[in-house]
Amino acid sequence: MATDTRFAPFLKSLFDAAVAAAHPAQCLPAHLPEADGRIVLLAAGKAGGAMTEVAERHYREDRGLGPDRLTGLCVTRHGYARPTGSLELVEAGHPVPDEAGVEATRRVLDLARTAGPGDHVVVLLSGGGSANWIAPVAGVSLADKQALTKALLRSGATIDEINTVRKHLSRIKGGHLAQALGRGARLTTLAISDVPRDDPAVIASGPTVPDPTTLADARAICLARGIEPAASIRAALADPANETPKPGDAAFEPTTFRIVARPKASLEAAARVAEAAGYVAVLLGDSLEGEARDRAAEHARLAREMAGAGRRCVLLSGGELTVTIRGDGRGGPNQEYALALALALDGAPGIAALAGDTDGTDGGRGLSTDPAGALVDPGTLDRARARGLDAASFLARNDSTGFFETLSDLLVPGPTYTNVNDFRAIVVDKT
Repeated sequence: MATDTRFAPFLKSLFDAAVAAAHPAQCLPAHLPEADGRIVLLAAGKAGGAMTEVAERHYREDRGLGPDRLTGLCVTRHGYARPTGSLELVEAGHPVPDEAGVEATRRVLDLARTAGPGDHVVVLLSGGGSANWIAPVAGVSLADKQALTKALLRSGATIDEINTVRKHLSRIKGGHLAQALGRGARLTTLAISDVPRDDPAVIASGPTVPDPTTLADARAICLARGIEPAASIRAALADPANETPKPGDAAFEPTTFRIVARPKASLEAAARVAEAAGYVAVLLGDSLEGEARDRAAEHARLAREMAGAGRRCVLLSGGELTVTIRGDGRGGPNQEYALALALALDGAPGIAALAGDTDGTDGGRGLSTDPAGALVDPGTLDRARARGLDAASFLARNDSTGFFETLSDLLVPGPTYTNVNDFRAIVVDKT
C-alpha cells in the first residue's frame, strides 16, 4: 500500500505550529526585564542559543546597551548555536555531558559570583540545560556523571527522577546558582518549560529555585531503577554537604521566576490549525508520562473509537514519555511511540499520526541531525512487509529509527531552537 499523502503535510503543519508558538522570538521579548543597571545574561539548554540571540538584540538594539552594560555566556547543545554579537556562546554535550560543558559551567559560576549591587542577572533556561550546565560536586568525575546519565536514560526513569539525582551531584543545579550570586545582585529567570506540570524545580534541574527533593530521594531512585552508581557517586549521595537549598533559603529572596513558553500553549496553537482545517481538536493533556509503547496502545484504542463513531478529529498530546531499553537498536520515545502506534492501529483506515520532539531530536546519537520522530499512516505496516520488515521485531529491539528510516517516514526538521517536549497528533478522518 502506498503512503496516504493526504495526511503528512497536514500533520507536519501541526508540528510546525506547535514549535513556532514556543520559539524565543515569539515568546521571550515581552518578559525581558528593564535594563536599569548592568545585565548579565546566563543561558543554558537547547533554546539557549536562540534565547540569547533574541535577548541580546533586545538589549543592544531596543535598549541601547553597550558592552559595558551587557555581558554573559550561553551554553547550548552541539548544533544548536545561533549568531550572537559580543556575547559568547559555547556548544556542549547532550544528553550526556562533556568537557566543554564542564569548562563553560565553571565560567558561568564565576560570572554569577562577580555580579553585585546594581547588576541584574538574567538566566535563560530551557530543556537540555541539565546536561549543558555540568559542575560535579567534589569527588565526582565527569566520567562518573556520564556513566550515571547513560544508566538513568536506559532505565526508563522519568525526567523528574533523573533531575532529582542530577541536582544532588551538582554545584549549579538545584538552587546552587542562586546561592552563588554575588551579594546585592538581582536575579530573574525566564524559562521555556519542557517538563510535565511545568515545575520550575525540574526545568533544567532548577538552578535558580529551591529544591524540594532530597539526597534520600536520589538514593531511592537509583535503587528503584536498578542502578548501581560508581563508589564516588554513592559517597556523594550520602554526604549531607551535597544537600540542595530548600524553600525559605535566603538565596531565593531577591529572585523572580517566570515561564515564557509552555507545552500547553503549543498544543493549543496546533489545535487552532486543526480547527481551521475543519477538525475537532481533542487535547489529551500536555503532561503525559509513562512507557511510550503503552501510551501508544492507549491512544490507538481511542483513535479507533473515534473512527467507529464517525468523528473527524485530531487527538493532540504532549509530555515526556520514556523507553526502558532492552534491545540494541536506535530510537527515542517519539519514534518508539509511533512504531507501537502503527502496530496497534494495524492499518486502520483514515487514521494517521505524527510523534516528534519539539526540540528537533529524539534519542539518537546526540547529534543535531538525529530524527525528531516519525509519521504513521494506514499503509505503514503493508509497506514495511513489502520490504521484508517485521515491525514487532523492530519494536522488541528498540529499533524504531531503523524501521522508519527504511520507509523514509522519519521526521527530521533539524534543530528548532526551542523545546516544549513531545508533540503527538493523531488525525482521524473519513476513508
